[in-house]
Amino acid sequence: MVNSDYRAPFLVRNGHVHTIYPNLFRRVKDVSYRRERIDTPDGDFLDLDWSKAGSDSLTIISHGLEGDSRRRYVRGMVRAMNRAGLDALAWNFRGCSGETNRLLGLYHNGSIDDLHTVVSHAAPAYRNIFLIGFSMGGNLGLLYLGKMAQTVPAPVKGSVSFSVPCDLTDASVALARKENRIYMKRFLLLLHQKIKQKQALFPQQIDDHDYHTLKSFKDFDGRYTAPIHGFASAEDYWQKCSCRPWLNRIKVPSLIVNALDDPFLAGGCYPMEECAGNPHTRLEITRHGGHVGFMAANGEQNYWSEERAVAFIGQLE
Repeated sequence: MVNSDYRAPFLVRNGHVHTIYPNLFRRVKDVSYRRERIDTPDGDFLDLDWSKAGSDSLTIISHGLEGDSRRRYVRGMVRAMNRAGLDALAWNFRGCSGETNRLLGLYHNGSIDDLHTVVSHAAPAYRNIFLIGFSMGGNLGLLYLGKMAQTVPAPVKGSVSFSVPCDLTDASVALARKENRIYMKRFLLLLHQKIKQKQALFPQQIDDHDYHTLKSFKDFDGRYTAPIHGFASAEDYWQKCSCRPWLNRIKVPSLIVNALDDPFLAGGCYPMEECAGNPHTRLEITRHGGHVGFMAANGEQNYWSEERAVAFIGQLE
């Protein structure tokens, strides 16, 4: 574990402000995508958005809960990687690309088979591949690298993850706090749209009756995520899909950056012991940064998180 030297701009040295401000006011220009659709082994599809710089090194970027490749934090990272001379691939989780996926199941913290499908699709064309993840996407990438360590394609050389809920139980408890009600309501509102889309396609298998009574991830995951994806309960889902127990099995250099003032994280989301026990994992804890914030000082275009990712990957190429 390393205490990071990141220094947040003075006006956002509050976890909530630092979380909300970039999502509302950041502008990211000079990013354009070429979309590719690939099929999954179970008959669904994934939409991949490419932004190439003519490199034999690729960064695969995984977004967070209810995110997509168009989010500011994703496009900011894509731009930073392209400017550093690396190709970038921002993939959209099932149902997140603007089109409902075919099957009943959506995406969740344990959707490592989908990430493996994306990595395996890209691997033949690249000498080096680096995984970059934000929030849920960070947990997903680290779980993949730990749980599937023996089958990860050879070009995968490392990973960088920000604002990672390494322990989903502790993260769910954190988001259920009264002061985080604004985030929870927003997530439930967005997820309701997904549920309504699924209800239209699978009316005998899913419904949104009394959806308004859901107040937390325990409620949502217990009613939808767990039964749809084969888990016994919300708690069973959280336990089986947290990356924390798998960090000691990761075999490629992996950087995790979490802020102490992140309103989404608590307790086991700062896996100091697990990272200390694996020479391949490095945990950096910043005093400030919020959730997927890490703004740059002096109004610089690249956020600190983007510069940190470029620097870490540059050491591995």
